[in-house]
Amino acid sequence: MHAEPRTRLPSAARGPLGLAACATMALAGCTADMNGLEKSSQVLPSPEARGSTLELQGGQGQQTREDNPFGGARFHVDATYTQRVTSTASGYPALAPQIKKASVQPTAVWIDAIARVGRVSETLAAAAAEETSHGGPRVVSVFVLYDLPNRDCAARSSSGELSVDDGGEARYRAEFIDPIAAAIAARPSQRVVALVEPDSLANLATNAQIPRCAAAGGAYRRGTAYAISKLSSLPNVTVYLDAAHAGWLGWAPNRTKIVDIYKDVLDQAGGADKIRGFFTNVSNYNVLHGDDGRRLEPSTPCPDELTYVAQLRESLAAVGIVGEGFVVDTSRNGRAGIRSSWGHWCNVAGAGLGERPRAAPEPGIDAYFWVKPPGESDGTSDSSSTRFDPECGSKDAAQGAPAAGQWFPAYFADLVRNANPPF
Repeated sequence: MHAEPRTRLPSAARGPLGLAACATMALAGCTADMNGLEKSSQVLPSPEARGSTLELQGGQGQQTREDNPFGGARFHVDATYTQRVTSTASGYPALAPQIKKASVQPTAVWIDAIARVGRVSETLAAAAAEETSHGGPRVVSVFVLYDLPNRDCAARSSSGELSVDDGGEARYRAEFIDPIAAAIAARPSQRVVALVEPDSLANLATNAQIPRCAAAGGAYRRGTAYAISKLSSLPNVTVYLDAAHAGWLGWAPNRTKIVDIYKDVLDQAGGADKIRGFFTNVSNYNVLHGDDGRRLEPSTPCPDELTYVAQLRESLAAVGIVGEGFVVDTSRNGRAGIRSSWGHWCNVAGAGLGERPRAAPEPGIDAYFWVKPPGESDGTSDSSSTRFDPECGSKDAAQGAPAAGQWFPAYFADLVRNANPPF
């Protein structure tokens, strides 16, 4: 079962970062960007060479570090996701044709607990069978690694199993990252993308005043660096690092903070060439183009996700991190105008499936991908639950929601109805 928690964007960091929010959340330097309303017109360059040659065994799997790992590949379709979607169709006969099409879309496989590490081998075995049965290009499997100690330090619904105060950092290395790396190393001919630790480093940039985040700071940095170093040493793995989203880090002061953190973590990991790039908008709803972000918060310099990517690229270049490729989560960002506040993130009603997963949709974008398996709940709407987060009871949140990670059929049906582009 795929009932694990899913990444949540902490409410302390997600709300509008205008003058009022700066005062409320004490995010240093917010007012410095009140005049930064420009929308970047920068054309994202193609990622530059990222270091030494990386070769995958076997003809069509061969690539180099500078290659887009999504290019020329089939995307693995997770059987668990397909089964869940298929089971939903019987309850919505009028949507059955569209649901069937949605059921074969590729999604990331989340490894978010030590007990779920075995899913890596299972997924790679299924991907290998896919390659054999289709006899075509290599199949790329996408994993989200999500189990740092004090995980989601500013949220409730998806806090993790490991604690900084109880040996969590050592366990993260020995019981989580090391066996994942071993499972991948056992299949050196298979192409793997690793998306490392959503919501982690961004919390250090904006939520350091929260005691649980302050306590996790060193462990987050060291653990992320260890994961990057370990996984990037495998020639068939391409690593991306989480970069939150426009409504969290879009403002210049926040981008300055996060790129300094990236520089430190990547230096610890052995250099910026250890990663291919960054992934954004995970489990969020930011549209790719348009002014929806400015409707939510007039001060934003990044009213859409691709503008944020362009401006983050500029901030990264200022600290010497250049040529990065980006992966943007489009699983639920098909519709604008669905939120009353940028800070609302939990099962937002009216959301729709976004662009289908595909490689190189824009210059500098390695892929649009459904990182968040759409239809999995963000958190329970039951206020009596011990894991209830107030965001899941907001006026923008769909009601009747189960616990984080559990399947929410009614919400998935709405995502299909509201899909843009439609099925």
